[in-house]
Amino acid sequence: MLLSEEPATLIHHTINNFNIQPDKLAIARVTESLSTLQQARDLRIREAESALKKLSRQLNTLSSQHDDLVQSHSANDHASRIATLDTQKFRTAKAASDAEIEAERLAQQAADLNARLQELELQGVEGDESTRRRDAVDDEVLLRLKVYRSLGIDIERDGGEAGEWGRAVVRNDRKGDVHVVNMDKKFSRYFYANYFWSTL
Repeated sequence: MLLSEEPATLIHHTINNFNIQPDKLAIARVTESLSTLQQARDLRIREAESALKKLSRQLNTLSSQHDDLVQSHSANDHASRIATLDTQKFRTAKAASDAEIEAERLAQQAADLNARLQELELQGVEGDESTRRRDAVDDEVLLRLKVYRSLGIDIERDGGEAGEWGRAVVRNDRKGDVHVVNMDKKFSRYFYANYFWSTL
């Protein structure tokens, strides 16, 4: 069958009647978008690989440090160290307890000496009849009082009611120090005994 027109003319008219430019532009936009997405995907992959390599290096370093610590640590040495520290703790606690007991004893002794000193001060220099009959060397209380004063501690009355001692003068000839302590009832005998012994 023969065409009424030339094939080339028909093809030319067909091309002109179908507008494919918008399709070509759409395909170009899609191609550009795909290219952009591919570039972004490649960039994210490179960043993820870089972060993974960094984390892998950190893991290797920490694993190496952990292995070194595990190898250098000895369970026997640790147990021995703990036992030594426990022993030291026990000895320190015992020493502190002994020191506290001794301080309380000395505080009680100081209080007894204070009471005896007060009694002697109230009796005066001559003392009563029974006191005059006793020999000072044989009197245990007087011997204690002598030792107490020989330590360099003098007690003075504060001028209040009888039997109240308000001030102590502690002398340390070795250091050349003189400490005047105003004694207050709100502090215990243990506190003052501790202070007196620390200044001697």
